[in-house]
Amino acid sequence: MGDTVKLYIDGRWVGDDSNGKIAVINPATGQSLYDVYSAHKKNLRDAVKSAERAFKTWSIMPGQQRARILEQTAERLIERRDAIAIALTTEQGKPIGEAKGEVEAAIQSFKWAARQATASNKLSYSDGPDNYQQQTCIEPVGVVAGFSPWNFPAMLSARKIASALAAGCCIIIKPAEETPATAAALAEALHDAGLPAGVLSMVFGNPAEISEYLINAEAVRKVSLTGSSAVGKILARMAAETLTPCVLELGGHAPVLIFDDVDIDQTAKTLAIFKFRNAGQVCVSPSRFFVHAKIVDEFTEKFVKYTSELVVGDGIDVSTNVGPLAHERRVNDVGDLVEDAKNKGARCLLGGHKLNRAGYFYAPTVLTDVPANAELMQTEIFGPVAVLSTFDDIDDVLKRANDVPYGLASYLFTQNQSTIDYVRPRLDVGLVSINITTPILENVPFGGVKESGYGYEGGVIGLQSFQHFKLIHRG
Repeated sequence: MGDTVKLYIDGRWVGDDSNGKIAVINPATGQSLYDVYSAHKKNLRDAVKSAERAFKTWSIMPGQQRARILEQTAERLIERRDAIAIALTTEQGKPIGEAKGEVEAAIQSFKWAARQATASNKLSYSDGPDNYQQQTCIEPVGVVAGFSPWNFPAMLSARKIASALAAGCCIIIKPAEETPATAAALAEALHDAGLPAGVLSMVFGNPAEISEYLINAEAVRKVSLTGSSAVGKILARMAAETLTPCVLELGGHAPVLIFDDVDIDQTAKTLAIFKFRNAGQVCVSPSRFFVHAKIVDEFTEKFVKYTSELVVGDGIDVSTNVGPLAHERRVNDVGDLVEDAKNKGARCLLGGHKLNRAGYFYAPTVLTDVPANAELMQTEIFGPVAVLSTFDDIDDVLKRANDVPYGLASYLFTQNQSTIDYVRPRLDVGLVSINITTPILENVPFGGVKESGYGYEGGVIGLQSFQHFKLIHRG
C-alpha cells in the first residue's frame, strides 16, 4: 500500500493529490506510521454508482458462486493473518495475542457467511386455500452503508461485509481512520478472491461528511453502524428522513453481579483479565462490579492484586497484557471521568492516572465507593477502569444494574441455579453471560436495548437484516 492507505472503489485502489490525507498514529509511541487518503464527494459518488450497478448482477448470482468468493477470501486472510495482526496491533494498540484472535474471528465470519450464502431463498406455505399458492422470496435489500469502529477493525468490519455479501447485497463501508491498514487488508483479500468490481467499496475520511452523503443516497437501502450511542443517534436521525432502516450496535456500561457462592480467587482473576482486554475499549467490557457483601473484601483484595500484576506496554511485546488507549482523546476522556469520581468521594485502590511514558497509556484503575452522581456511573467508560461496589439484596442490585441508559451486556457469577433463573430475565440487556466471559461468535445474533441500539448482527437473524421478504401469491 505504500506510505498512504488508499480508498477501494469499484474494484480499484484510488487516491491522489485531490484527496486530503489523515495521519495514522501508533498509540504505543505517539509517532506517525503513515497516512490514509480522505474521500471527497466524487469518490463517494463513484462508490454509490458502482454499488448500484454491481447490485444488478451480484444480487442474482447463484449462492454457490458468492460462497466460493467468501471462502477464497477466508483463505487469503489465513495466508496473511500474521501480517494483518501486526498491522492491527501497530495502529490500534491491543496486545498481539488479542490481535491474532481478532483476525481469526474475521476469518471465521467469512467462512460462516460462505455457508449461509447457499441457503434456500424461498419459504413455502401449505396451509392456505386450495386454489392458490403462497411463497416468500428472500431477497437482498440493496446497497448497504456500513460504519465500523477502531476498537475491533478486523472483526467488526468483516462481520458487516461478510453478512451483507452473503445476503446478496453490495456494501460501501467506512472503517475508522485510526486503523485503515487493518480494514484495507479485508478489501485486498476480497479483491484477490475475485470479488466483482463495485460489490464492495471502502472509504475513509471525514465521518460526518461521509455518513451524510451515504445515508442520503437514494441507492442506499440499509445502514449498519457499530459505534457510540451519540453517533448512533445522529445517524438514526439522518436515516429517518428517508426511512432507511438501520442496525445500530452502540455503547454499553455492563454490570457484573458476583454472588457469595463463587470461587472468589478464580472469579477475580478471570474478571481482571477480561476487564482490561483491549485496555477496556470494548462495548461489552464489564465496568460496574456489584459484589455480594459477604465476599466483597476478599474479592476486592484479589481483584486489585491480579489487576496490579497485568503488564502494561506496547502490544507488539508478547509479555504485554494491556496496551495503550487508541488516541489521546481517550486518555483525556477516561482521566476526566476518574477525576470527577474522585472529586465526588470515590476511593482509588489502584491506578487512576495517565502513565508517564510515550504513547497513550492510562494505568489500569480500580475505584470503589463511587457515588451515584459520578459521571462514570451513567457514561460508558470505554477504558481501563473498574468500579467496585457491594450489595446484599438481589432486587436492589438488579435495580442498580439496570439504572443506566444502556442495555448491551451483563455478567452473572453464581453457582445457584435459582439465582440464575431469577436474575437472567430481570437484566434489561441484550446479553447475559453466566460464569464465563466468552466472546460473541459469528453464528449467533447480538444486539442491545435502550440506548445500546436496535437490530442484530451475527447469526442468521443478523444476516436477514440485509434481506427483505417478498410475499408471492399465485392462483
